Amino acid sequence: MDFDFSPIADNWRFLGYGLLVTVQLSLATIAAATVLGIGLALGRLYGRSWLRIPLTFYVDSMRAIPVLVVLVWTFFAFPLLTGVSLPPFWAALAALTLHIAAYVSEILRAGLSSIRPGQVRAARALGMSGPQIVRKILFPQAVVRMLPAYGSLLSVTIKDTAIASVIAVPELMRQSDTISAQSFRPIEVFTTAMLVYFLILFPVTRLVDAFYRRVAHLGRS
Repeated sequence: MDFDFSPIADNWRFLGYGLLVTVQLSLATIAAATVLGIGLALGRLYGRSWLRIPLTFYVDSMRAIPVLVVLVWTFFAFPLLTGVSLPPFWAALAALTLHIAAYVSEILRAGLSSIRPGQVRAARALGMSGPQIVRKILFPQAVVRMLPAYGSLLSVTIKDTAIASVIAVPELMRQSDTISAQSFRPIEVFTTAMLVYFLILFPVTRLVDAFYRRVAHLGRS
């Protein structure tokens, strides 16, 4: 079998744009899902009892529904219900954020719950308020403890952006599929796409692990 990588060389700008969209979608999703996930975790742990039930239902629902289903529903069904149509990029961002935030909340909730109750009692004895205890005692330790799981979730988030190709978001996988269909060189094109994803994800996982090893002692109690 002859290999011809000329379609890659001829369309590198086209693929580069797809890579840029992938990076933008990944960063936006990670940022939005982290903020939403923190709110969900704090609401479930320290919110009113009437608030915990719907938040728990939301988290469990998102973890039970495939991300592809959430994405397709957001792009095709949401406009029919509300009359508001979202561009493909923003529909993908909304769907991925809603899905990933549920996992962020569980990771953070586990980190906060793992801290010994004695620290909370000691902080209360010193006269600290509830928000102060969370902000100064619990949250810093929980963030360190959640780093390994959060690093894995970062990788999953970047990989999940490839699903956005089904609603025509011009990310790396969508652009690769277009070039493959035009050049009839799927092996070369998709091998290149696979290598690009690897070159993005491998450093991310290694950097998170290296950072965790440096700060792991801060999460011990």
